Amino acid sequence: MADTVERAEPGQRRVGVAVIGLGGAVASTAVAGVEALRLGTTATDGLPLAGRDDLVPYDSLVFGGWDLSPDDLAKAAQVHQVLEQEQLEAVAPRLQLIRPWPAVADPEYCRNITGANVMPVAGLRARAERLREDLRVFRAEENLDTVVVVNLASTERWPDPASPALASAAAFERALDEDDESVGPAMVYAYAALREGMPYVNFTPSLSVDAPALVELAEREGVPVAGKDGKTGQTMIKTVLAPALRSRALRVEGWYSTNILGNRDGRALDDPDSLSSKIGTKGSVLDAMLGYPVEDHIVRIDYYRPRGDAKEAWDNVDLVGFLGRRMQLKIDFLCRDSILAAPLVLELVRVMAEAHRRGEGGVQEQLGYFFKAPMTADGTEPEHALHEQERRLLSWLDAGIARR
Repeated sequence: MADTVERAEPGQRRVGVAVIGLGGAVASTAVAGVEALRLGTTATDGLPLAGRDDLVPYDSLVFGGWDLSPDDLAKAAQVHQVLEQEQLEAVAPRLQLIRPWPAVADPEYCRNITGANVMPVAGLRARAERLREDLRVFRAEENLDTVVVVNLASTERWPDPASPALASAAAFERALDEDDESVGPAMVYAYAALREGMPYVNFTPSLSVDAPALVELAEREGVPVAGKDGKTGQTMIKTVLAPALRSRALRVEGWYSTNILGNRDGRALDDPDSLSSKIGTKGSVLDAMLGYPVEDHIVRIDYYRPRGDAKEAWDNVDLVGFLGRRMQLKIDFLCRDSILAAPLVLELVRVMAEAHRRGEGGVQEQLGYFFKAPMTADGTEPEHALHEQERRLLSWLDAGIARR
């Protein structure tokens, strides 16, 4: 079972953040953002729960994690070029102190992302045990009250979700011992977190803790889990607009969405198998919100190196209104991929630490606000409309205050 739930007040707690993909653009931006908040050199723009003093403070977060690159986070942030040079110089002394631990990798699951900082351990079971040791050492050395594990790694291809190895917790244990090819790296990390009683967030489209075996394990161990695929830019806009169009009875005849980006996430998605995982989560939300299938709903993602982290998300919506008259809606969102994602990661850590403090285990449905494909405890279709997701999240948070 999970460790005894820590009941200290939020402001008295030290919360570890163990990031899978610590050297990536999103993670390095999140860590830099917390350091900038500590220094008082940035405001809380972009942090939707910044006003919630019932959650653990940002400056109580302690970062560690794994990456295929051994570079310290100052060097990683320099490579990703998300921060302004002045911002990077201010936080670099702290970021230089954080170096990723050797990571688990499998080129069969993510072909386009490689690196030398690979865990020198063969076999799924041995790798899982090494990850558990990493987490225990992190918690002890940093004197942490709890640790939240966050998957920010590059998108993996999906295995067969109906594989017997993923059907139950017992079958998954056997799969680790037998090096079953149905078990990808993301699932090994999730397993390690759950066995250590640590909340787990899947911010990627990869199949991880949403495998039935790991949902069962989370429920058995009483560990909160949430995912998947962070809802940051284009899909966030879609989940605002689609309910409005339905409310006004404007029928969506077609919705074309395209994205171009040139960061590490974009390079991973240049592999067709990884891309299919991402398209699945981005394309799943529209029909449920509108209440009818949109036959011509097309979603594209193209790797375009010159853009780096400066993503462009372009939408064309074809509408039918009164008297059958056709109309169009066009949106061009020139955004920063990591600037949108990093604050959501920080808020997820805070709310998952709160769920753990309350002793709430299993799938945290109230956190659907943060995801393109939110998990539900019974596998039913989740709520996608952003306004309703926000209402549910805030109601849950407020209920916690009322019980104190």
